[in-house]
Amino acid sequence: MKKKMLAKSTKEFDSRFDAGEDIHNLIDMSKATVVHHGKKTRITLDIAESLVNEIDNIRQKIGVDRGALIKVWLHERVRQEKEANKAS
Repeated sequence: MKKKMLAKSTKEFDSRFDAGEDIHNLIDMSKATVVHHGKKTRITLDIAESLVNEIDNIRQKIGVDRGALIKVWLHERVRQEKEANKAS
């Protein structure tokens, strides 16, 4: 059996993953890390229904849970703020 060529770019890797190709041979699990974010705290947000609808439209397109999408966005924003504060 012919060995597959490694992905030459992130874009190629993503497209191979999206196509359902087995990408396990492309990942070096010896360098993988698990990030534990500590104890979880439940919060409640009151936001406009129109914003919820917009979030739901986005999450449906990418196939994730609403809560998961919001958590990712919050992590990204906090990281951006930390980086901006380091630069100041």
